[in-house]
Amino acid sequence: MQDQQSLNQDGEAVTVSGKGRHDPCVVPRAVPIVEAMAALVLADYLLIKRTNTLASKSD
Repeated sequence: MQDQQSLNQDGEAVTVSGKGRHDPCVVPRAVPIVEAMAALVLADYLLIKRTNTLASKSD
């Protein structure tokens, strides 16, 4: 990690340095992420379908 120059809340120049261990690899979490997004998309389309069905019955 490289130190970066930034500003604090008072507008003073400060150096920001990263600490700790960071793993940018999302591969182990890919399956739950895809499953969650698929569930959200299906739920969204289900609600759209119900809304369209209710609207057509009231006409």
